[in-house]
Amino acid sequence: MEMLFLLILVVVFFATSVRVLNEYERGVVFRLGRVQGAKGPGLMILIPVIDKMVRVDLRTVTLDVPPQDIISKDNVTIKVNAVIYFKVVDPVQAVVDVENYLMATSKLAQTTLRSVVGQVDLDALLSSRDTINHRLQEILDAQTHPWGVKVSNVEVKQVDLPIEMQRAMAKQAEAERERRAKVIAAEGEFEASLKLTEAAKIMETQPMSLQLRYLQTIQEMSTERATTTILPFPIEIFKFFTDRTKS
Repeated sequence: MEMLFLLILVVVFFATSVRVLNEYERGVVFRLGRVQGAKGPGLMILIPVIDKMVRVDLRTVTLDVPPQDIISKDNVTIKVNAVIYFKVVDPVQAVVDVENYLMATSKLAQTTLRSVVGQVDLDALLSSRDTINHRLQEILDAQTHPWGVKVSNVEVKQVDLPIEMQRAMAKQAEAERERRAKVIAAEGEFEASLKLTEAAKIMETQPMSLQLRYLQTIQEMSTERATTTILPFPIEIFKFFTDRTKS
């Protein structure tokens, strides 16, 4: 009977005092309410009733920030969500200095996202997202540092625009494409006119080049599948008749 009682005491002792921590875990030990520091990884032995341990995960946490309704600097109502990557670098601070560092970081990220995005125009939010991500990361990292939390990266995932704004932006993009097409066409016409002017000057100084161009045109026309072919007379023939008339 005594051996059974001792065996039960040993089992209860190990169940209440022995802890095994993984490589990515640390245990913050409290002894009679006073923090003794972070222990682990590996095997830990606690004094029953006197010691208490809180596990802290040191791996990087991926936290989704719910979509936030935000009014941008140019008074456009948008819905923005983001994702945050952070991890605990000081387990003692993460347990002692804040009640729940996960919830605190999430709430802080929501308010910071609304504050930062509300200070920029819509065009800046869409075109300079890297700058905004870096600014969010700096602000969150500075404010979570006293909690022993390191924010390594912040990414704005999606920006939802009102239907009216989407239609206006689509019309603006279409008008911009039409403008570029007209500019390109005008530049092509201008370059072509310059080349034609240079060709006309060369033909004016060298009449034989006009004959060669005439023969080339006839050759190109002969290769086409046309039922009717019109062959224009060279200009020199008309010049021959005009010279005879004058004489």
